[in-house]
Amino acid sequence: MPINPSIFKAYDIRGVYSDEINEETAFLIGRAFITYLKINRQMPSHIKIIISRDARPSSLALENNLIKGLVSENVKIIRTGLTSTPMHYWIINKELADAGVMVTASHNPKKFNGFKISKETAIPMGFDSGLKEIKNIMEKKSFENSGSENFFIYDQNYLKEYVHFLTNNLKLLPMKIAIDNGNGMAGLILTELFKEFPMIKIIPLYFEPNGAFPNHEANPLKEETLTMLKNTIKIEKADLGIAFDGDGDRVFFLTSFSQRIPADLITALVAEDYLKKNPGAKIIYDPRSSKIVGETIEKNNGKPIISQVGHAFFKRRLRQEEAVFGGELSGHYYFKDFFNADSGIFAMLKILSIISENKKSLEDLIQPFKKYFQSGEINFEIKNREEAIKRIEKNYENKAEKIDKIDGLTMEFDWQNLTGGWWFNVRPSNTESLLRLNLEAKTDYLMREKIKEILDLILN
Repeated sequence: MPINPSIFKAYDIRGVYSDEINEETAFLIGRAFITYLKINRQMPSHIKIIISRDARPSSLALENNLIKGLVSENVKIIRTGLTSTPMHYWIINKELADAGVMVTASHNPKKFNGFKISKETAIPMGFDSGLKEIKNIMEKKSFENSGSENFFIYDQNYLKEYVHFLTNNLKLLPMKIAIDNGNGMAGLILTELFKEFPMIKIIPLYFEPNGAFPNHEANPLKEETLTMLKNTIKIEKADLGIAFDGDGDRVFFLTSFSQRIPADLITALVAEDYLKKNPGAKIIYDPRSSKIVGETIEKNNGKPIISQVGHAFFKRRLRQEEAVFGGELSGHYYFKDFFNADSGIFAMLKILSIISENKKSLEDLIQPFKKYFQSGEINFEIKNREEAIKRIEKNYENKAEKIDKIDGLTMEFDWQNLTGGWWFNVRPSNTESLLRLNLEAKTDYLMREKIKEILDLILN
C-alpha cells in the first residue's frame, strides 16, 4: 500500500481513519520506527518503548498493529492502555525509556487518528528531527529484519503513581471548579486526583473518555465547545472553569463570569509567579502573544525568549535555553519541572496553587495583564497563503519599526506611542490549511481599523 505523505506533519503523524491512516499504516510505522531506533543507537542492548493510546474507536486496533511492527530482537514494550499524552511523557521519563508512541489525534475531530512519537526523556520527534527519516524508511521499505526473539510486552497501570507525582506537597484552598473534560483523556486522571483535595468541590462535565466525542469536539480553542461549561459556571456559581482538549496536553481557563482567559495572559501570570521564585530565569513564549507577556517577564527580571509555534519547537527551545516555563496561545504550557513537556493538568494545578497562595480570584489575578486590545486568532481558509503574506509584507514594509520572521510574519508599528502603537503576526498553520492572523493595539478603535485593513489585503 502506498503511504500518503500528507500524514507526516510538522509535529506528529496524523490523518483521517481509515482513508489516510489504517492498521497497515500503523504496522509500517512500527517497522520503520524500530529500524530508525536501531540505526541511531550506538549500543545493541535492549530498546525500551512506552506505548499508550487515547479512547478513539480506532486507537486500540492501531496500537495493536503498531506493536506488531515493532516486534524485533532486544525490544521491550510497556503498554499503558488508556492514557493522556502528558502522562505518557511522564511514564517515558519514569521508566528511562528509549522512546514512546502515543496513539492519538489530540483535539482533532473523531474521524482523525495518529501518532505522537517521542525519543528518550520524551523529546518530541518532529518532521525535521526524525519523522522525515521514518517516512523515507517506509517509502523505500528499508526495514530491519523483524523477529520475536528476546521481545517482551508488559501491561502496566501508572495512575496512582502519576497522581502522587502531581499532588505531592501541593497545598490548595477550598474552591468550586467546573471542569469540562470533553470526553477526553484527562478525565481518568482528574477523578483520581481530586480525591487528594476534598476541600475542592468539582462540577465534572464529560469526564468519561469517549473517542466519539458525543457532547462536543474536545477542542477548547473553539468558543462553541465551551457553551455547557459557561452555563455550568453561572448556574453553580463556580469560582472558575477549566476545559481540557482530547489528549490532555492543552487547557483553557474561564473566570467566574464565564469569560475565557486568553492563553497568553495565563502565560504572563505563571511567568510572574515563576520569576518571583526563580529571579533571572528564562521564559519562552510565542510570537502571537500579547506584548504584556514580554513586558511582564522583563519587569520581573526574567529573560523573555520567543520560539517558533508548535510543541516540538517549544520543547527543543526549553531544553536549549534551560528555561523554567513556556506558554503558547494554543493553550499548551511547558514546564522544566515536568520534563520540559506540556501538561494541561500540571498547568491547572499551577494556576490553582497561584490562586491559593495569593488568596485572590482568577479574574483579579488576570486583571493587571489586560492592558492592550487583542483581536484573538482570526483564521482564513485560502489557497495561496504565502502570496497573501507577501502582499501584507509589501504593503507595510516601509512603515514597520520591527519585522520578524521567527514564525510567519510579525510587524510592529510605533509601539512606544501611547495611543498609536500596534503589531500583528500572520502565519500559515502547521496542522491545517489555514492562514492565522493575530493583532494587538493600544486602543480598541485602532485594533478594529487595522484588522479591517489586513482583511482587505488577505481577501482581495
